[in-house]
Amino acid sequence: MEIINKPLLIKGNNHVDHRGRIEFINEFDMTPIKRFYSITHPDTITCRGWRGHQIEQRWFKVLDGEFLISLVKIDNWDFPTKETTFDNFKLSAELTEILHVPCGYASLIRAIKENSKLLVFADYGIEHATVDDYIYPENYFIETK
Repeated sequence: MEIINKPLLIKGNNHVDHRGRIEFINEFDMTPIKRFYSITHPDTITCRGWRGHQIEQRWFKVLDGEFLISLVKIDNWDFPTKETTFDNFKLSAELTEILHVPCGYASLIRAIKENSKLLVFADYGIEHATVDDYIYPENYFIETK
């Protein structure tokens, strides 16, 4: 399996006929997945993050609504540089795509539409979560252009 070191949108497609709609993302290799969970945001104000993983990877798929996911590459896990560039991704349930976030990044997640729901895949079991979970305040990073 090829190692990806930058965030990547994995595009899919869909097919509609008299039986309904089927969506597929054939390029999404689920081999490393160990668990998944969903997050629902009731409003567009609440942010989750910044949460980073030095070892774990994440994949995000919007099930309902829309999300803005901002990512920063962490340069020092104890004292990361505050002024940095963000990789911003607007994900929608209307689009057939998954965002892959490789290890080494922290994410900030905010719904763009109320009651949006996000499916998250991880490549380590829950028992590993406590040893690879870095949390920074919501206002920690400052985006530079």
